Amino acid sequence: MAIDYDPFSEAVRNDPHPYYKRLRDEAPAYYMKAYDAWALSRFRDVWEASADTESYSAAKGTTPAQLLTKDQPVAPMLNLMDPPDHTALRSVIRQCFLPRHVRALEPVARKLAGELLDGVRERGSFDAVGEFGARISVTVACLAIGLPVEDGPLLTRLVQGFFHHDPDTGGMTPEGMASLLELNRYCEDMVRARRREPVDSPEALNVLARFELNGRRFEDAEAASHVSMLVIGGSETFPKVLATGLLRLWQHPDQRAQLIADPALVPDAFSEILRYDMPTQFLGRTCKRDVALHGQTLRKGQAVIFLYASANRDEREFTDPDRFDILRRPPRVASFGAGAHQCLGTHVARMEGKVCFQEILSRFPDYEVDLSRAVRLRTEFVQGFGALPVKVGRA
Repeated sequence: MAIDYDPFSEAVRNDPHPYYKRLRDEAPAYYMKAYDAWALSRFRDVWEASADTESYSAAKGTTPAQLLTKDQPVAPMLNLMDPPDHTALRSVIRQCFLPRHVRALEPVARKLAGELLDGVRERGSFDAVGEFGARISVTVACLAIGLPVEDGPLLTRLVQGFFHHDPDTGGMTPEGMASLLELNRYCEDMVRARRREPVDSPEALNVLARFELNGRRFEDAEAASHVSMLVIGGSETFPKVLATGLLRLWQHPDQRAQLIADPALVPDAFSEILRYDMPTQFLGRTCKRDVALHGQTLRKGQAVIFLYASANRDEREFTDPDRFDILRRPPRVASFGAGAHQCLGTHVARMEGKVCFQEILSRFPDYEVDLSRAVRLRTEFVQGFGALPVKVGRA
């Protein structure tokens, strides 16, 4: 029977990996008639297409709500721009995400992680997503972007609201759009305030407030859209990666023991956690010209989605890809994308992963995961946990 793949179908949302394997083997360039769009599932295709700005454009959207259902309008954001404008803006924003700036954030993240974990010792349990991972990621994001750290709880609520999906269809909801609008309004207020009182420092808010593209300064709303993107990207994904990582290490006690014995292995483990359970299932582009691939023709104007989670399990790139192995050390993974649109926060995410896993394992090496009370998220766009209770030994 020919494969029938629809990212919004209940079966795919419940477990996409069997579909991804069939796509890789049977239809690596798969046409989704309902959306007049294509899905690329093999690592090499995803990697090369991600870097091909001559054939693929981000300007008409990258998310499923923009490219497939058309529920979300395309706003002026860095990830929705093409070179050369994208190159010019990214070159200045990326300054605050370079390793030297991330190193300065690490002591703050480690101190906060320690305080949060010390605070839950008496309770005997904590939610790895809401109570820990989200607190770390939104605090670090605020510091890197230049937003007030005390606004972290508000930003977490708005970002989580944006990712609220219809439980029946998996599609975006009016509540999700309302959260995005509120986040944009907040960021616009921050841009206006910074323009009234400029600050000469590399945080993204300051850069965007004064940046000019082709001799024109961004309108307040335009600059705010870019800030919103950084808030979402910097705070939404990491808590899910942390949760699935804690789950996998609990399920593989021998590998957890290796990390406890040698904390320097944590960065390798974090890379494998991202490969094995990448939360973001895909992003996409629009064809700028006809592209021939695997006997198919992707037509100019059609949308194309890059199935990152499938690419990271491709047998053509990884040996025994369905095996979790913290010592795998592959030369490349699709977890942060590739090419011009590679994730700006790569160094930040790796730092957060190193800090959080090291601090948790040093304090609670025998933690247990309570799957009976976990909240699982299964949407066309994001897979992972909305909550993951972790039981720890009392003092």
